[in-house]
Parts: sequence; C-alpha cells; structure tokens
Amino acid sequence: MDEHHASDPMETRMLEEIMASGAPDGEAPDGAARGGARCGARGGAAPRVAIRGAGALPAALPVTALASAAVAAAGLGIADWCAAALGERPDLVVDRRLASLGFGSSLRPIGWAPPPPWDPIAGDYRTADGWIRLHTNVPAHRAAALVVLDAPPDRERVAAAVVRWRAEELESAVHLAGGCAAAMRTAADWRASAPGRSVAVDPVIRWAPTAGRADLDAPRSGADRARPLRGIRVLDLTRVLAGPIATRLLAHLGAEVLRIDPPDWDEPGVVPEVMPGKRTARLDLRRAEGRERLLDLLSDADVLVHGYRPGALDGLGLGATVREDARPGLVEARLSAYGWSGPWAARRGFDSLVQMSTGIAEAGMRVFGRERPIPLPVQALDHATGFLLARAAVQGLARRARTGRGSRASLSLARTAALLAPHAPIPPGPGMRAETAADLAPGIERTAWGPARRLRQPLALTGVSFEAELPAREIGSDAPRWR
Repeated sequence: MDEHHASDPMETRMLEEIMASGAPDGEAPDGAARGGARCGARGGAAPRVAIRGAGALPAALPVTALASAAVAAAGLGIADWCAAALGERPDLVVDRRLASLGFGSSLRPIGWAPPPPWDPIAGDYRTADGWIRLHTNVPAHRAAALVVLDAPPDRERVAAAVVRWRAEELESAVHLAGGCAAAMRTAADWRASAPGRSVAVDPVIRWAPTAGRADLDAPRSGADRARPLRGIRVLDLTRVLAGPIATRLLAHLGAEVLRIDPPDWDEPGVVPEVMPGKRTARLDLRRAEGRERLLDLLSDADVLVHGYRPGALDGLGLGATVREDARPGLVEARLSAYGWSGPWAARRGFDSLVQMSTGIAEAGMRVFGRERPIPLPVQALDHATGFLLARAAVQGLARRARTGRGSRASLSLARTAALLAPHAPIPPGPGMRAETAADLAPGIERTAWGPARRLRQPLALTGVSFEAELPAREIGSDAPRWR
C-alpha cells in the first residue's frame, strides 16, 4: 500500500487541530511545539508517524481522514506516555483502511450474531417542516417519546403522530420529558445556534487540573514497551459507545479496566464489540452502599473515564471534590454529547443524534441526492471521540508521571463533529479494497456469546503488543473489586 507521512491535507488539518488542544497545564504535547503539531522526527525527540493505505469510506464528509487522524492522535498520546514512563518514544504507523473498517466494527462472529443494535421505534421520521430522529434504545427514552407523541409502540402510528409536529418543537418536548431526539439541521444552522457557537469555541480536548498529588508517580509494576499500561487501573463508568471504545484501547495496552454499570443497564447490540480485555460489575450509585463501594474502587484507581452529563455525578453525591478527595492526583477523562458549557451541555445525546444536529445527516442527504437524512456510514463520532478519550487518558498519565499531579480532560461528540465542519461536502471518491482474512488478527476470541475473530488494530507502535487478556463478556460478570 502507499505510505504517507500524514500528507493527506484533511488528515493533517484534523491532526493539527487535535494537537493544538495541548496537554495538561499547557505542556507541549508529544514533543511538538505548542500551538500545533508537525508529524515526523524532530531531532529524535518525537515519534515518526506514518499513515498508510488508500481509498475512503463512501461518505459526504471525510470520515476516513477523521478515523486516521483520531487513531494517530491516540498513538501520539501513547508514545508520550512511553516517553514519560519508559524513557523512549516508539514510532507509530496508522493503517487508514483498518481504521475505517474498525470504525464500523472490530467483531467478526463465528456462527452467531449480536442482537440488533436498534430498537424498532428508533430512527428518522418526517415532521411538518423537516426531519427528526428519535433515539429509543433506552427503555426510559422510548417511554418518554411515546408519551409526548401519545402513540403506542408501533412505528406506523409513531410516524403518523410525528408528522403533525414541527421538528424543533418535538425535539424540545421529547427532551423535556426525559427522552432523546434531534431535529435535522444544516451545518450553517448549527453554527449559528447558541449550542453550536458554544461548542465551536472549545478545543477538541479541554484540560483542567485536579486537586492533590498522587502517591504513585509510576505504574505499580510490570510496565514495559510491550504492555505500556500494565499496572494502571482504569475505572470505567461509560456506556454506548465512545467511552467503551476508549477503555477497550486502554485494556489492549495492558491496563486493568473495571467497568461499572447500574443494576438494570444493558446494551446487548454493542457489548460484544467493546468488552474485550475488561472486567465488568454492577453497582447502584443511587444507594449509599453503592457509592461507598465506588469511592473505595476509585481510591485505588489511576484513571476514571466517565460519560455522565454535567452535574449528573454531583446529583449522586460524587462531585469533583469528592472524587479528588478519594483519589488525589486522579486522571479523569470525560465525555458528553453537546459539550460542557452552553444551553445544551446537559442534553442527552448519541452519535446518530449529534449527526442530525450538526448538519452531517443533511449534508449526506444533499450530496447523495436522497429524500431523507443520510448519516455517515459508520458511527464515526463515537469511534473518533473514543480514540481521543484514550489519548487524553494517557496524556494525563504522562503528566502525572512527570509531576505527580492529576488532570481532567473534557471532550464531546459535537466538538469531534466540528473536525469535519471546515470541509465542504465531497462527491464519492475511490472506495476501499474489500476486507479479507488477512485483515483479521490471529486467533479466536472465546466471547460469552460464542467464538469470534477481531479486526487487526489500525495502530502499530514499535514494540507494543495490543492484546486483550480477557475475552468479551456480559455486563455484570464480575465482582466490583480490583484483581
């Protein structure tokens, strides 16, 4: 395949924008000068970055460039951690084709299939003045939409009810009822809106220090070039889909990842995809004993990754001060749908909804000449944000290894979507070569649902072994404790 050193102009611009977010306390990230990043060797201080492969996913916007840039950014963060913890930076290679395929799914089941990823009511509906997407995979969100629409759980009856509403009015009503929906907007309408303006002024990763100083400035034991995060403990409070993608990557690097879910939560359509390498337990954080157990786990964690909306953890008695008191020097990476400030900061959202809100689905409809919204061919906002969350986690760890101080990194799906914003919609270009057996990692994973193969990692770092030490397992399979 052709080899590029981040020479694709779209990849280069996206990677530079990500790198311009800097690092905790404004440190120059990844050996780069502050305010930007140039890929390639700089006096031996920085890793060399090669992005290989040809073709692109069929999309109105440059999804493959986003995939390559996000994976490269994660790789540069990992290299920064290796420099801080092990004294040297590995070079890295990104395979843009594998990155694009992996943004769809890494899982290749053998003789079985995961449950359907969507609830029968979820999807796009015509309104009186446009289109809206209802997200009903969560039972509570489904119930809220049906109450607002005064409709039974029947798709045709729901469609008949939706068409009587104006899109933005229904969107607001569903959210006020505790549900999830997004009216289709153009990119220009999103940029002009109050939430769009708020998201636009944020960096891709917003950094803030956390209180206290860590007792341990290095991994507990066992970290080496092959398993650079061995000895690091990651407490995972994330659900569909960006957060679990991030913690999956951390687990592949050797971290001990413990995922915590509520007693009644399930996401059967995606759990087999995101669970390799992790242990998984349940706690009820609405109960005192659940919160106490979580804080006990947090006191011995290195990283907290969570997807709670602004204020949600505070409402459970687990605000920032409580978390930092439990674990001085905590490295925290968090995500939301629509940013951490502005009028939509507390709004529930998912990748498919953010694509509707920010003009991505409308661009697809226009470019491909369709009569309904056309999203990206993969959940690229989730996957890209997941790799960027992983970058933030390892950058935070690198900073703590150097200074003992913790950090908090904040990301959002809507800000990741803005990486696509400067690009005009593009016509379909050369496609990608079809997947072959050579694209799959060796060995069979014995998941809780049956045997499966996995797509090879899109990222390679010199000497680093990306390996899941546990197969994917069902939510709640383990006790809430560290190994």
